[in-house]
Amino acid sequence: MALVSGPGRAGGTLSDQELHVAKHVAYIKNLDTRKDELEYWLTEHLRLNGVYWGLTALHLLGHPDALPRDETIDFVLSCQNDNGGFGAAPGHDAHMLYTVSAVQILVTIDAVDELERRGLGGKQKVGSFIAHLQNKDDGSFMGDQWGETDTRFLYGALNALSLLDLLNLVDVPKAISYIQSCENLDGAYGVTPGAESHSGQVFTCVGALAIAGRMDLVNKDRLGAWLSERQIEKGGFNGRPEKLPDACYAWWVGSSLAMIDRLHWIDSRKLASFVLQCQDPEAGGFADRPGNMVDVYHTHFGIAGLSLLGYEGLQEVDPIYCMPKSVIARCFSQR
Repeated sequence: MALVSGPGRAGGTLSDQELHVAKHVAYIKNLDTRKDELEYWLTEHLRLNGVYWGLTALHLLGHPDALPRDETIDFVLSCQNDNGGFGAAPGHDAHMLYTVSAVQILVTIDAVDELERRGLGGKQKVGSFIAHLQNKDDGSFMGDQWGETDTRFLYGALNALSLLDLLNLVDVPKAISYIQSCENLDGAYGVTPGAESHSGQVFTCVGALAIAGRMDLVNKDRLGAWLSERQIEKGGFNGRPEKLPDACYAWWVGSSLAMIDRLHWIDSRKLASFVLQCQDPEAGGFADRPGNMVDVYHTHFGIAGLSLLGYEGLQEVDPIYCMPKSVIARCFSQR
């Protein structure tokens, strides 16, 4: 169980508005059968993330059981390190991003208890790994022991800990103060204080504020204006000014607009049309833009973006966690 990107090329026209569900399900299910291809081994550093992307996409497509549950659990747990964190694949060092994917996968398939049942230290050990990556001086989070700081890691920490009901392990107010220091004059956020505004970082910062219950700190109209300007004439979103559109930003921009109740500020029809043009109608999967090669990353975020827009036939995605709303509801109702 180790999903990676595979061959295929996006295509379609503005008139081709069908979502090829069966093709996408087959594409995701077949990703782990290409171990004789060089690309499979070159993407080992994305293996655990790939399982999260593929699994979530399948749930949103209405095929939650398309991947074997036991095999998925076995693979995820094989990626855990002695310190409680998870690496990209068995034998890889633990990192925040892979640990978050592991938690999201286990929550999605309702298997968090396996951490305790198999003698792996339970969720407390995972929470301890995450908590020890918080910088006590400013509240930011490192990705691993080597010390790189990024708002992605802060969001990931609050995401995973809230799913595990362990937010008490970290200093949330200090983390929120750090996010405030990353806000720019345009209302958007950067990777660190003073860094350029970027849509991906907007999602991580706004998502963290949403988890912490501090959306009152967001200037919604100013941020909404900046995010709305990410839509170009062809309908797709870019990540920052003067860049090309990319299907994955249907999620990064769209989810941020949804969290601040400004999703109606963009042209949803044109956005959905752009994303649908990025799918390969023959082999399945989505690319970053029409005509390019598909991969599981853009497949996941393209489908998640369409779900945000209420595309018919897709399950609802939670804009904060990028997981099915039904999974999030089940997770929090079990407490």
